[in-house]
Amino acid sequence: MTAEAPEPVLILGAGPTGLTVAILLARHGVRSLVVERHPDVYPLPRAVHLDDEVLRILQKAGVAEEFSAVSRPALGMRLLDGRHRTIAEFRRDKLVGAYGWPEANLFDQPDLERLLRAELGRHAEIRLRTGVEAERIDPGDAARPARVVLRDLATGAVETVAARTVLGCDGANSLVRRTIGARMRDLRFTERWLVVDGRCARRLGAWDGVDQICDPRRAATFMRIGPERYRWEFRMHPGETAEDLTAPDALARLLAPWTRDVPVSEIELIRAASYTFRARVADRWRRGRLFLLGDAAHLTPPFIGQGMCAGLRDAANLSWKLAAAGADPIRGGRLLDTYESERKPHVTRVIRMAVSTGWAMTGGQGRTASLRRAALARVLRLPALTPLMLRGVSPRLRPGPSWRGPDRPGPSCPSPSSPSAGPGTGSTTSSAPDSPSSPPARRPRRPRAWPPPCTRRSYASVPAAPRSCPRTARRGPGGRTSSAAG
Repeated sequence: MTAEAPEPVLILGAGPTGLTVAILLARHGVRSLVVERHPDVYPLPRAVHLDDEVLRILQKAGVAEEFSAVSRPALGMRLLDGRHRTIAEFRRDKLVGAYGWPEANLFDQPDLERLLRAELGRHAEIRLRTGVEAERIDPGDAARPARVVLRDLATGAVETVAARTVLGCDGANSLVRRTIGARMRDLRFTERWLVVDGRCARRLGAWDGVDQICDPRRAATFMRIGPERYRWEFRMHPGETAEDLTAPDALARLLAPWTRDVPVSEIELIRAASYTFRARVADRWRRGRLFLLGDAAHLTPPFIGQGMCAGLRDAANLSWKLAAAGADPIRGGRLLDTYESERKPHVTRVIRMAVSTGWAMTGGQGRTASLRRAALARVLRLPALTPLMLRGVSPRLRPGPSWRGPDRPGPSCPSPSSPSAGPGTGSTTSSAPDSPSSPPARRPRRPRAWPPPCTRRSYASVPAAPRSCPRTARRGPGGRTSSAAG
């Protein structure tokens, strides 16, 4: 069976990235079909953190308030040595950051996906089909739409769907990436970790932030996700298996520093699985009508909590550009080329930062590692370093390909509020223009305070950004860029 009329956008994968890009496109009036092989929300925890910049993307998608009800702010980070002695402690004194939301938010990914699916149902422009898997893709060309062969996993029925645009939000083993012919560039990080998610009615640990164990013998991470939800992550030694480490006695030893007098039998084990953390970026993100987003385009180690954040930044960057092109990549031309040229360098810097952070906190053996940790402990106790450790990790933006100076039309910096795009949706240094016919703007004087102070519910009252402000285009509030900017 072959569908005759091409879909404007076919999205493969209904994880957070695929659902978010569908909602953002719908808010621009663009229709899409979202295909997901799982029949329902995948129930096991995966991502657990997003920052205040990315929460503004969820605000644009219409789920930020609901997300606040199922998440909790992380109140800081504590670095501990192998004996769980404090090397340094960084507390967040403010609940709300510069972007009107908590700077670090802990949550269960299934909860977020349920919120996004509920929002999906409020948009007539979106159709969601679950239990369906893509088998083959014909990428099409300038004259022909792409064609994707879909199989219903319950009935085995096969059909071919034509689409003007195909978005590959289909994860690390992406079919879209293979069709594009892209290869993953290895940024030289591969480690196996055991991830343990549990639930306990009794409170575990006295610290309400994140614990990072800086011990090369057994690096680890601990955090409280919700009222009764906890996560542990342990670096695995060569030859170890998840079965070895989750045997009752072995698991009790791993969790002992946090459980104290709470028997392991009182902890409900939700999941215990080994994962291989990698640092990789695809060398191509686009081929004609096909695009890569999220894990299909990049893989990020978890040390700075930016894996899912990067996928949502992809969705925010590409959605308005695709809408401006009428959901036709051939018509979009150079504008859609800026998706890769803007996002790829940014996410590469984020991944390298994650690798460096993991190395500094957990890497190394022997005397050199001991000396480095001792030096690290002294440096981290400097009072001036605390705000640097707690602020967002998004690198500053650089001028994008569409930005050629103050005399080019259109705003060159993200805006907290825009009548056409909504609050907090500045996507890149080449933000969406006010209109195609906007006259060239002269460079204004930089405002004394930009952006103005705002609270979580006050974005609608914040005035739009100046028409051209190259300095703030590269640096947003607190030295960071807009949530969608990356």
